[in-house]
Amino acid sequence: MGRYLAGVASSLLLVAAGFFLWQGLAQDEDRLPPPPAPPDASPSDPAEAAPPATSGPPPPEATELTREQRRFFRYDRNRDQIITRTEMMSSRTNAFRNLDTNGDNYLTFEEWAVRTSERFEGADADGSGTLTPAEFATTRPRRSPSRTRCNC
Repeated sequence: MGRYLAGVASSLLLVAAGFFLWQGLAQDEDRLPPPPAPPDASPSDPAEAAPPATSGPPPPEATELTREQRRFFRYDRNRDQIITRTEMMSSRTNAFRNLDTNGDNYLTFEEWAVRTSERFEGADADGSGTLTPAEFATTRPRRSPSRTRCNC
């Protein structure tokens, strides 16, 4: 019975805290400055109307990213300049699904071993059971072809 009462009391405290937080946020909105006044009526002839004045600083110019910056931003999905564990792991889900052959979201040693053996056999061109440096080089992940740049 005591646990039930403690649960009810904590629920009421959470509701009260939420209400006060909500009221505090509503008061902050009341302190915002009023919106700017609407502009005066424009001339009836569009030819007489002046072009709109630009305000604020000009937009920043885009710079070419280095290879390392592009690699960093592939992982940093929300662009907060920090890679979280979730962001790092999310890029590997497709590779995991390829290894998980039965689709149970568990990677067993057998699933990994079968895939690794298939990869080894595919790289062992002469069937000797060993990989030479040239054969091992074929196991490197393929890079997508980079776009050619026009230096016109």
